[in-house]
This record gives sequence, structure tokens and C-alpha cells, in this order.
Amino acid sequence: MEWEPTIGLEIHAELKTKSKMFCSCVNDPEEKTPNKNICPICLAHPGTLPVANKQAIYFVVKVGLALQSLIPEYSKFDRKNYFYPDLPKGYQISQYDQPICQGGKLTLYLGENEQEIKREIQITRVHLEEDVGKIIHVSSNGKPTATLIDYNRAGIPLMELVTEPVIRDGKEARLFAKGLQLLLRTLDVSNANMEKGEMRCEVNISLHQKGTKQLGTKVEIKNLNSFRAVEQAINYEIKRQAEILEKGEKIIQETRGWDSSRGMTYSQRLKEEAQDYRYLPEPDLPPLHLYSQKQEGGLFDLEQIRKELPEFPWTAKNKTMEQYQLTPVQANFFLFQPLFFTFFKEVIKSKNDELTPQFISLVYNYLSTDLRGILEKENLSLQEISLKPNDFKDLITLLIKGTISSRAGKDVLAEMIKSNQSPEEIINQKGLKKISNSNELSPIIKDIISQNAKAVADYKKGKENALKFLVGQAMAKTRGAADPQILEKLFKENL
Repeated sequence: MEWEPTIGLEIHAELKTKSKMFCSCVNDPEEKTPNKNICPICLAHPGTLPVANKQAIYFVVKVGLALQSLIPEYSKFDRKNYFYPDLPKGYQISQYDQPICQGGKLTLYLGENEQEIKREIQITRVHLEEDVGKIIHVSSNGKPTATLIDYNRAGIPLMELVTEPVIRDGKEARLFAKGLQLLLRTLDVSNANMEKGEMRCEVNISLHQKGTKQLGTKVEIKNLNSFRAVEQAINYEIKRQAEILEKGEKIIQETRGWDSSRGMTYSQRLKEEAQDYRYLPEPDLPPLHLYSQKQEGGLFDLEQIRKELPEFPWTAKNKTMEQYQLTPVQANFFLFQPLFFTFFKEVIKSKNDELTPQFISLVYNYLSTDLRGILEKENLSLQEISLKPNDFKDLITLLIKGTISSRAGKDVLAEMIKSNQSPEEIINQKGLKKISNSNELSPIIKDIISQNAKAVADYKKGKENALKFLVGQAMAKTRGAADPQILEKLFKENL
């Protein structure tokens, strides 16, 4: 049978306010000293009362307006009751039936190839709640010895966004999460770093037979702390559920975790329903009067907030494509890598003569592949190196002129980052200028032919890969300085 998935996302993002959601404790999720930023209010001591953080409410309204959500005139907080050690109150202050934002949409740009597709993902709601503490399990010799709780994170303002169940596969889910992260950063309401837990994704997924309207049993997946994990977990779960249904068995409604090392989901517990949380209006907080239809009273002036919204990434992307002659794929890279885009613009600015498609393409390739690869390998950011845009421009110009080979260009770039020298200095010091002289290359070619009898025999049998191997050996021997086209021509002549 053909099975069709129904997928919805729940995404939490920590808001970057100065203080926590309901008290004046410092909002610092990265604080290393356990239980430093806590007080009687966020620890729920008897007799304490919460006070809502207006800045956090403003941030969620701002997100809602950017997503074209309906902002109701009134909203309220609710108590979500459940017992877990990381929740000091025994309940979480959240929102249930009157969220701050209702509906909305976010457009996906599926631009991982040149045929870009736009698709709108509908949003159910965006609401505000408080984060929980952090549980730390301690073990000795592989055996658990203690469970510790750090409440620094408890009470941090947490925005939760819920999509409609309209996502079709893991790729769309990943692109939605990336798009939302980009929007939150553009609005400056959250850093939304998934690797730091500032943004967390949960997936609700079910399968039903294609052509039928009856939905299948829903499974929730938690512990998704990267975009890659979101995509992989969904794709795995679609396969797992399909195999169960093909056998005629039933899907269990449950919460599952994601094990990235094994590339599979695993059962955690049976899934709760809304009624299990016994939601009730929060009695210690008054209803929120967000604005007034008559422009009198209320917390905010919605029209003023709209005017303050920055240029959205997708608008900036279209301008970027037009101004710099970029393809959708190239523009998408810069969309999600703003530091690289700033550097790209500085490189373009430093070029005094006419821009050509070849120059732009090479700048993009060396930034998106080579420079990014070096930084990831060395665990560095673009801000941590002193690479000059003008030097980078000179490197690209030398490549276009044919002064150095593409292979040597990569080595020069790595050395530029390491030594902060200009490309010309590095090329002269290391003798990397492209060698095109046949008389210089002939002894090297003859030497390689004599040392690689098997590759020579393979080439004579018609195996073209053997020629590439021999050219590669010559490139290595000349440290990338030889012209690969001249090498190929000379090898063919000698063989």
C-alpha cells in the first residue's frame, strides 16, 4: 500500500529578554554555576507571586505580526499541571485556549537546486510559557549514582509555535525550522541556536493510507536538537510506521526519542492528551489586554510594532539575487549565513573593475565550500579570523588569470587564514605559481609513469580513471602548482 504522512511541528525558542518570565532573575541559559540565577518566585516558594515580563509578550506579538497571525485583543495564562523534578511548581505557566497569536503562515523556499519552489506552511498558534530546569544524571563506573537539578533555566521565557499538520516530509520540516530560526534572529527576539538548546523541535507524525481521509495514530518525537536530526527522525519514523502498518499491526500512540548515534527513534512513554494536563486559568496573573480597538489602553500599539519590523529575509533575498546576479541556491546560502554575506559584499566592494559572472561564481564557491570547510574543520567562526576581503578578492583574481591552479588556490586560502599574509606573498614563498612549461613538467611525468606501472597498464586497457590518478599524483608532487590541463595532455603524449 501507499502511505501518506501527516506531520506537524512544535518549536520552542528561548526569548532573549534580560530577566526571566515571571521574576527578576537574570535570563542566562549559559550560566555554568548551578542554581545561581534563582529566587523564591522561580522556585515556587509558598506565598510568592509571579509578574509577567512585558518584553517577552512584546517579542511574541512581534513574531505574530511577522507571521501574519491574528493578535486577539485579550489573552491569558494557564496552568499546565504535571509532576516532574525539573518543574519546581508542580505545574508550568503556559497558555491553552487564548494564545497571544492565532494562525499565520511562513513561506518555505525549497532552493536546494536551481528549480526553486515556494510553499506556505500554515501555523496554528504561537504562545508564551516558562522553561523548565535542567536534569543532570551522574554515574560512576557506568552505574547511576545521583540525579542533580539546575534551576537556572527554570522560568526563562519560552515561545512555542505550533504548525498545522501540513508538512509532507523531513526536508520540508528541516526547511521550516531553518526559516523560523532565520526569522527569529532577524527580529532579534531569540538567538535560536539549536546546538545550545535555545531552539528545540518536536514532531507529531502519523501515517494513513493514500486516498483516505481518516488520519492514523499520532506519534510524537522529542529530543531533536539539530536540523539534520529533524529530517532524519521524520524519514526514519515514516519508514518505521509504514513497516508496522504493512504487517497489519497497529501504531501505538506514544512519545519517542531520537538516538542520533543509531539513527533511529525509540519509545519513551505513552503520549499524554490535553486533558491529562488539567489546564486551568492561572489565578495569580490577570488577563492580558494586548491592545484596544479604539487605540486606548492595552499593552501595545500594534501599528507601531508593524512599522518597526525589519526587512524580512525573503525580501532581502530577492534584492540580493537581482543586485549580485545570484542563483536561488547561492542566495539561499547567504540568506542563512549572514556573516558570509557581509564578507561577500565587502569582497565585491573591493573590486574596482567590472564584475563578471565568473568572478561572482568563484567568490561564492570559495566562500561556501572552501572557506566554510576550513572554518568548520578548525572549529572557528568567520569573526575569529582576520581574513581581509581585499586579499580574498586578489586570490580570486589570481585564479581567474590562471596564475595559480584551483588546487593551489585552496592551499593558499588555508595559509592566508593561518598566517594573515597576502596571497602573492604565500605564492612566492611556497613556489605555487602555476607551472605550464612542458620542459619543467616532463621529468615529473616520466618519474610518475615509471613508479605507477599498474595505473599505466589500466589506462592502456581503456580505464580513464587511471589517467586522473596519474594527474593527481603529479599535482601532489608539484603541490598543486602544475596546470592540470597541460598535465593531462603531456601524460597522454607520453603514454
